Amino acid sequence: MIRIVQVGDGRIAKFNARPAFPEEAEKAAAEVLAAIRQDGDRAVRAYVAKFEGYKGTKLKVEVELEALEKTIDPKLVRAVKDAHRRVLRFSKASLRQAWTMKTPRGGSAGEFYSPMDRVGVYIPGGTAPLASTSVMTVTLAKAAGVKEIVACTPAGKTGEVNPVLLYALKLAGATEIYRVGGIQAIGMMAFGTKTCRKVQKIAGPGNAFVTAAKRQVYGYVAIDQVAGPSEIAVLTDGSVDVRWIAADLLSQAEHGSGWEKSLCVCTSEKLAKEIRAEVLRQTETLSRKALVQRVIDRDGILIVVAKGVAEGLEVVNAFAPEHFEIMTKDALKVMKGVRSAGAVFAGPWTPESAGDFVAGPSHVLPTGGAANMFNGLTPDDFRRRHSFVAFTQADLRETKPTIEAFAAVEGLDGHGRAATIRFE
Repeated sequence: MIRIVQVGDGRIAKFNARPAFPEEAEKAAAEVLAAIRQDGDRAVRAYVAKFEGYKGTKLKVEVELEALEKTIDPKLVRAVKDAHRRVLRFSKASLRQAWTMKTPRGGSAGEFYSPMDRVGVYIPGGTAPLASTSVMTVTLAKAAGVKEIVACTPAGKTGEVNPVLLYALKLAGATEIYRVGGIQAIGMMAFGTKTCRKVQKIAGPGNAFVTAAKRQVYGYVAIDQVAGPSEIAVLTDGSVDVRWIAADLLSQAEHGSGWEKSLCVCTSEKLAKEIRAEVLRQTETLSRKALVQRVIDRDGILIVVAKGVAEGLEVVNAFAPEHFEIMTKDALKVMKGVRSAGAVFAGPWTPESAGDFVAGPSHVLPTGGAANMFNGLTPDDFRRRHSFVAFTQADLRETKPTIEAFAAVEGLDGHGRAATIRFE
């Protein structure tokens, strides 16, 4: 059922509540990860056979970019190249730059960055081979300057990885590709095996089991974020065609888990009813109708009626969506009030799918309300930040009393001596 409610209705808070870590996924992740830590490749192969159906022994995928390109529809090749070019351009432009400031007595301080040496990315391939995620993860690591980029993706019983997904991985810069999915992929990259050396960081989206595994290996490796089912919020004042609004709400409901969330906040009861009717009409036309219907049956699509755009914006900020479309007049002005959203799409000509596939920013974004504390994936997530200080003698002399005072109050006389001794 698609419900229409007013601001203040208790069902909004219920809709906003999304469990981050299902108990079933936590238990499964702990079991599989423990086995991989102990038995390495043997455990990885056993779980690939059990959960993915592939019983072969060769986990690494060997393929050449040029040969692969000849097997793919030229239209798809052009699409992948277009997306890669745009994402790479955005990624390079977004990289933070090193900076330096002068200290009061002639020294300097600042920050600089260095790329990680070896990272891992996870590419989902269960209900759909997400070739776009290859571009939206590996390209960022490459732009950051990472030399070794490991990619893992499930391949099913045949062990055959979707060729477009493979092509996107190779074009974006993946240096190693493995036909391994789920918890076992996270464990292999986090702990390392004879087949695959451990990485320093793991990025990329995944289902509840992958998310639980990423959370549990945090500390052995760095991770980008924890994420769950896809979600979208659309704020509209009636100035954008309801057909477009409905299509955008459905774009995230078709992902396949059944737990996706689509929130629409509009400014009149009449508009809400028109949007609901259009969502139901378009659902009947989709190839993944059954998957969308699961979302509808679980109350995963909600329409909220607000008194105006300002009140509606606060409803969306409370939801903290992965994707937020502002389909109103003066969308860029309204955007200034956004506080919690993974990515914002402003104006009628910016459907969320443009961000998913080609616009430039990565589509790896926080979900489940985590957008109020996490950011989406950026190239800087694959770099290390280093601060530096280069004092002159005069700088140290000027700050010596402060160093000695803190050392005394904290009982760390060795700290104080390290400054004092230089002037004895």
